[in-house]
Amino acid sequence: MTTAGKDSKSPILIGRRQVIIGAAALGISALTGSGFAFAQGTPKKGGTLRLGMDGGSVSDSLDPRTITSMIPVAYCLMFWNNLVEIDAAGNATPELAESWESKPGATEWIFNIRKGITFTSGKTLDADDVIYSLNLHRGESKSPAKTILEPIKEMKKTSSNQIHITLSSGNADLPYVFSDYHLMIVPAGTTDFSKPDGTGAYTLVEFSPGTRVVAKRKPGNYWKPGRGNFDTVEIRYIGDSAARTQAFMTGQVDAVNRLDPKTVGFLTKNSSLKIVRSKAAGPRFAFVAQTDRDPFKNRDLMLAMKYGIDRNKIVQNVFSGYATVGNDQPISPRNKYYNPHQIQRPYDPDKATFHFKKSGFSGPIQLKASEGAFNGAIDAAVLFQESLKQAGMSLEVKRVSGDGYWSNVWLKEPFCAAFWSTRPTADLQLSQEFQTGNTWNDTRYANPKLDQLLMNARVEINEAKRQQMYAECQALVSEESGMICFAIGDQLDGCSTRLAGLEPHPRYDMNDNRLAEKGWFL
Repeated sequence: MTTAGKDSKSPILIGRRQVIIGAAALGISALTGSGFAFAQGTPKKGGTLRLGMDGGSVSDSLDPRTITSMIPVAYCLMFWNNLVEIDAAGNATPELAESWESKPGATEWIFNIRKGITFTSGKTLDADDVIYSLNLHRGESKSPAKTILEPIKEMKKTSSNQIHITLSSGNADLPYVFSDYHLMIVPAGTTDFSKPDGTGAYTLVEFSPGTRVVAKRKPGNYWKPGRGNFDTVEIRYIGDSAARTQAFMTGQVDAVNRLDPKTVGFLTKNSSLKIVRSKAAGPRFAFVAQTDRDPFKNRDLMLAMKYGIDRNKIVQNVFSGYATVGNDQPISPRNKYYNPHQIQRPYDPDKATFHFKKSGFSGPIQLKASEGAFNGAIDAAVLFQESLKQAGMSLEVKRVSGDGYWSNVWLKEPFCAAFWSTRPTADLQLSQEFQTGNTWNDTRYANPKLDQLLMNARVEINEAKRQQMYAECQALVSEESGMICFAIGDQLDGCSTRLAGLEPHPRYDMNDNRLAEKGWFL
């Protein structure tokens, strides 16, 4: 049996699933004008936190099932909580679930729900709320989290604060699954999300998607001691990198995400600003092709593009070295299941030419890109275009609007720029991106061998065998899928030195998008 709780040191929390621990090992740091530092001191209440963020659009909503980018994650986490939270070391830690345990084989699980927690409406959290919330993403749901919950065979309430979950196949990573940002806990029966009724620290004041979201602190003490300190939080949509940097430098906002790597050296000279960097914890930057559509069904054409991209040049020129060269698969060198023995695909124009001629394709390839996909997407696409020329290939870069990019371009266009944020486990990273039929399988990759490897790895307790399975998965994706992952970025956030709580995190920027909850003014 494996168990987890507030003070547990069990394998499910810290052992087998552990991401490398320690700031030095993680490659995380906070840079200021005076060097390296982390926020110190006792949390204080008060003040208005102003966040300038990239990663949202006018089509954003308050329904967690619709989340596709980071601003909605950040504002939803002000109102709701998950069952499980991911800590700074990458461990699954209790949030609304106070503890959990599984039987051998990890097909049967017990989750104990915290007592005495109330929603904004005054309703007390119970097991019915948890079951209802998870079921929002099952059955006929179109939620991106549907696939990761498909192994759930049965959920039943065993008491007012306990649920029993039976899986169709074992999954030792189940607590990590419940940290997915779609799986926020709402009151049973909720159908209208426009007035969030959550267990989070804040309540909604204004919701203007594409412009700003404003929230205020709930009266009384938040159930998490030391958290939920600001009187008011304002999230401003600032998708333009230059405008976001300017707002940061001039004090119009207190913190920003996704800093342009080219500005970091300059910003560190300002003693009133702090830059928070987490190496290779940022997005997987990629060009993704749907391999069930022409001309990308042609494997030789895909290999021609994979050999025809100069990854090092993009890392240096677009990301100023604040990224790791990618290898057409999403597992970061930070992940314990990363395969260091997989040969790095080089920039090889001759090989690209060989595969291009073998493909029989002669027409130009069209790539849709936008700064709405990620900062530097256009520059990366142009460098890709230039490197393909050396192989005799023609790439047309079509610039599209950043507003609505994730609704109108991604998953719809056959070849486009994209990025993937870090998932807490190799299984979630690979399953959400490449498992057959997954809503967010943007390359439409379908391979029964990969699906079976993922299923087997979830229940495998022999670490050497599990490592080998994930190594095979990485090789398959790199060789066969439509992902051209050219870089894994560093997370680069910035904040005023008078703000505490913006610290590195191995998953998402803005301290796992919980800065509103974790931060305070010094």
